Parts: sequence; structure tokens; C-alpha cells
Amino acid sequence: MMPIDEVELHPARLIPAVGIGKGAEQEERATSALLAVMGIVPSFAKSVLKYLGAPAGRVSAYTEPHLKTKEGVSAIPDGLIVVERGSNQWTCLVEVKTGKASLDADQIDKYLQLAMGLGIDGMLTISNEIVADPSESPVRVDKRRTRKVRLAHLSWSRIMTEAVIEAEHHGVADPEQSWILGELIAYMDNEKSGAGGYEGMGSEWVAVRNAARQRTLRATDPGVKAVAEDWEEFVEYLALKLRQNLGRRVEPSYSRASTRASRLRENADSLGDSASLSATIKVPDAAASIDVAADLAARQVTTSARIQAPKEGRAKTRMNWILRQLKDTPSDLRIEVHYPRTRSTTSDMVDIARQRPEVLLLPDDTRREPSGFTIALTRDMGSKRGKTRGSFADETMRQTLDFYGDALQKVNKWTPPAPKLKKVEPESQESQGESRSQETSRPEIATATPDGIDQSSSEPAIVEPWGLEERRHPGEDNHP
Repeated sequence: MMPIDEVELHPARLIPAVGIGKGAEQEERATSALLAVMGIVPSFAKSVLKYLGAPAGRVSAYTEPHLKTKEGVSAIPDGLIVVERGSNQWTCLVEVKTGKASLDADQIDKYLQLAMGLGIDGMLTISNEIVADPSESPVRVDKRRTRKVRLAHLSWSRIMTEAVIEAEHHGVADPEQSWILGELIAYMDNEKSGAGGYEGMGSEWVAVRNAARQRTLRATDPGVKAVAEDWEEFVEYLALKLRQNLGRRVEPSYSRASTRASRLRENADSLGDSASLSATIKVPDAAASIDVAADLAARQVTTSARIQAPKEGRAKTRMNWILRQLKDTPSDLRIEVHYPRTRSTTSDMVDIARQRPEVLLLPDDTRREPSGFTIALTRDMGSKRGKTRGSFADETMRQTLDFYGDALQKVNKWTPPAPKLKKVEPESQESQGESRSQETSRPEIATATPDGIDQSSSEPAIVEPWGLEERRHPGEDNHP
């Protein structure tokens, strides 16, 4: 019998990526594979179509439908999705790009006109272009076209994330559906599919990084805009990777007024001013958000989190609260302590601080309680572009996962203890007897009455205002 364990074997695939040509063939295979699995695995289809507000129902999918309106507008989009719920139908056009191909604004505009003419509910665009929110499109779209047709864009990275979450975190009850979804994940993960998602920092990365190191980089330099766009996509890719691992909705944290255009300007200005890039990623129920900062001049990446200190206890007690939670953390993890009413901070490696917490106390006021802690991990950034081992994208992604898994996820937010009722001691029989005897032996106090003095009352006397008698004149009661 042939020893199978000694032979290099490749598993047979339902959706093989072998021999795929680039361009049209790559797009056709990726579209067909995705739409077919959506029709077979309802839970996966629902996770994708939720971004378009699609109803739950039976999903049917078609490739390259030949569509034409009454006005004569015709087109052949990459796909058509139909969701049936009772007698109602919900429909959606699909346009797909793979590899480095980008969406075409004119083509999208034509498909939106077609959808409006045919009463189609939505349009889904898919490519390796990453956006912060599915409601944003990588191309400029006439807003009038989307009043009746809902438009959403999903990167292949986001689709991969939805597939992984459905397969590994939510779970697909039907074993055959689960296996088919796994085959789609394996297909998308193959570089030949063109659906591998984020491709890493682009061709301008090395030149911009070198200029930053030489302190000659300016915001107006060629390549800065491209790197700013690459960083925007990388941050979204980083959030999606964390989401795949955690099975929770992890997203970049932006201000309400933030737009893609404003963020690109901020990234370009940051590169020109300080040769650095930064972003914040929010993880649900974590003690704090993750801050990621890339210093291109120093060629280092720092992942950090600012954690609020307890509001009770002495200074050293509050230090021990955070240090107890940072056991078995990376040896290069650093902690910085912030104090109220001063810009001064203290800092040291966590390993040292655990042995000697006093090194984190404020030198000129060791009793001052800290207001917050920053835990940080700083490492050399990857030198390569792309996303292979040793690249900036891969090394930063690994560092972020290490920081969260080995440090931040171990920290719980401080919560104040519940208020406690005061204990009321029951009175002893002796004290009760004494109080009763005091009441019975209390001296009687004379009180003024209309008839004169009443000696039987124990209440305080009620007397007329001082000097009233002196102000009366003889016989005035008899004379009005």
C-alpha cells in the first residue's frame, strides 16, 4: 500500500483556481462562484445582501443577464440576484472586478439607469477597492440615480470576512452547505482568483518611505496621495482581519464629519508634516480602542490603547489594578501613566513595573492618583510592499493581532462597586427601657392658654412676643 502521508497531495476543489487567466475569465469565474454559493447557502447570501437592505427569502442568482428597458437602454451586467418572499420579488444587479481592475464610473452610471428603467431595487459592486463604509462608492455617482436604486460596494476582503464569520463563528447547520462555503473561502484565498482582497501598499510606498527617512518628504510630493489612499484601504483591511478573528463588528473609528476625501487630505498632510500615519480601530466591548501609528522616518509601528484608571483607591492601588491584568504579556509592552492637572507622565516596561510598581508613581507627588494608562507595543515596520511575509501590511497586521490578543483583551474596564446600605444596629432592651423611662420622667412644662396657665402640659411653652404687655395702655381694650 502506498504511504499517503509521504506523498505531496493537493485536495480536489469544487471551485478550482488552477489555470485561471487574468482579465475577463478571472472576473467570470469569481462572479459565477460567488453567486452560485449565495444561491446555495442562504445565511451567507443574507450576510452579503444586508448591506443593500434586501429582505429574507429564497435567493436565485444569474450571470450575464441580457437586459433592456422600454426606452431601448440595454446592457449585460455581470450578474443578477433575485430574492423571492411570497409573491414579492427583490432584485439586484451585480458588477464585479478582480485583481487590480477598478470600477468604471460610466459603466456604473449606465447600469443604474438600466436599474431605474426596469424597477430593479439595488445594485452591488464588488472589487478589491476598499471603502470605509459599503454605502460609499469608489467612483463618483450621480445621487439622482440612487434615489430609487440602492447602491452598495463590497470589497473582496469584506466578502471574505462575511464568509469566514458565517463559517467559523455563526456556523452553518447543514454540513454540505458548510463545505461549499469553505470551498468558496479557499477559492477567494487563492491569489490566482483575483478575489484575495487587499493587495498591500502600492508601488509608491518604497519611494515615500525612503524620502521620509531622509527627512525630505513633502505633502505635495508625487506618490504621497497614492500612499494616503493605500493607508485608507489598509486600515479597513486591518479592521476586517480583526473581525474575521473575533467574529464581532470591528470598524475604523472616524468622526461624524469625516469623509473619504477629508481623510485622504489628513493622511497626506500627516505624511508631509511628521512622516507618519495614524488610525483608530474600535473593538466592541474592549477596554479601549486600538490606536495604530506608523512612523515612516523611524520605520516603526506602534499599537496602543488608552485605558481609564479606577476612580477609587490610592495611587499604588490603581497601579496594581492594571498591572495585575497584564500578566504574560509581550516583553516589549510598555506602560505610560497619565496624571490629572499635569502634562508629566511616567513610563516603563510592563515587566519592570510589575516587579516595582513605584517606578510609575509621579516623582514629585507620589500620592497623586493616576487618571489613565496607555499600553503600547512598538516594533520595526515591515520593509516590503504588498502583503507577503515581511511586508508592511503583513507585519503591522500581525503586530495588531498580537497587541490585542496578548494585552488589550486581557484588560477589563473599571466599574465602580455598587453602593452599599449602612448597617443599622438594633437597639438593646436596656437602651429601649432607658428611653421609655426618660419619656415618663420628663418634667411638665407650663404653657400659656386663653384661660391662664396650664400646668399639665409637657409641650414647650408658647408665650407672647417680648414686651407686649409693656406696650399696652390702661383701658385700651375698652376704647376702640
